[in-house]
Amino acid sequence: MIVGLGNPGPEYEISRHNVGAQVIDLWCKDLGLPPGSRRFRAKTIRSEFRGKTIILLCPLTFMNLSGESVRACAGYYGLETSRILVVHDDLDIPLGRVKVTRDSGAGGHKGVSSIIRHLGSTGFCRVKVGIGRPRYGEAIEAYVLAPFYADEKRLAQQAIRVAVNACERFVLEGVESAMNHINRLNFVNKEEKK
Repeated sequence: MIVGLGNPGPEYEISRHNVGAQVIDLWCKDLGLPPGSRRFRAKTIRSEFRGKTIILLCPLTFMNLSGESVRACAGYYGLETSRILVVHDDLDIPLGRVKVTRDSGAGGHKGVSSIIRHLGSTGFCRVKVGIGRPRYGEAIEAYVLAPFYADEKRLAQQAIRVAVNACERFVLEGVESAMNHINRLNFVNKEEKK
């Protein structure tokens, strides 16, 4: 199961905090999948990807309640925690970096905290998409709920594409392969040189 975190509603759709949901949306578009059904208080799609069954889930609750959807879906399909991949934004990683991890803490992310609480475990895997820190002294809450700065949009789209690739590798080759391939990529310096 691949989970893309975000907040519901059109006002949050292109915010930094919704980058996880944006990754799932792009992957669905690549695969030609329909929008999905509304089950488990989430937008849910069950499909095949190169011979593997995948469940794509975007909770329709607010971020701090994401764990409710994840637990309900995982319970229904009898998924082990290690077979869950959660895609989310990360303030402590610069924009242009994507990091695959497993069995780590919430790092202050309310959506991840909710999932840990509802699953009773940190044993799921993650794709952390770097969004960096506020440039102009904005409050963190305002910053994560705002769109990327105009000069960041191209780099954000590259990072979202890399995160889709991380999800594909997780499904086809496992978390180790995803970590080995994705964690060494860095678009930050390439963009700065232009």
